[in-house]
Amino acid sequence: MQREYQRPRVGVSACLLGDPVRYNGGHKRHAWLVDVWGREVEWVPVCPEVEIGLGTPREPIDLVRSGDGGIRLLTTGTRVDLTERMRAFAAARVEALAALGLSAYVLKSDSPSCGPGGVRVAGSDEPARGLFAQALMTRLPDLPIVDERELDDVDARAAFLARVRTYQLSAASNATGAPRRAKMRS
Repeated sequence: MQREYQRPRVGVSACLLGDPVRYNGGHKRHAWLVDVWGREVEWVPVCPEVEIGLGTPREPIDLVRSGDGGIRLLTTGTRVDLTERMRAFAAARVEALAALGLSAYVLKSDSPSCGPGGVRVAGSDEPARGLFAQALMTRLPDLPIVDERELDDVDARAAFLARVRTYQLSAASNATGAPRRAKMRS
């Protein structure tokens, strides 16, 4: 008995789909994600800032090195500390995402919440990961994760899609004991 092809379920920073959730009320729609890959996947959009209750538009946020060497998430003007609120949200949201059986995740580069690496930290020369990205990558270390800039490179995109196929096949095989056939265009 052949199983029906299941579209990969992919988590994504909502701004990359064109949702107007950024601090300035804008978005960062990524044409390839939406117009090409979007036809073949089931998106699970997430905007951590909106989901913790921040409005749109809103005051920007930054990662800041604290006096004890830790990293805090602060609004840029009023310096409201959102660290614990974001960490609690991220832990719960990542658990819910894990239960959905994601095949991949596309994060927004440079974001203090979603950046998978290289995020500027005020008061430090060392970049970090965004708080949501850190929780996601800690909880789901084998999940194929990429930021939108990596998808602009054709070779990097092909390598990512190959990792997604392998991950999806492995997850299907582990769930049913029999591999599922995946078909995706790059």
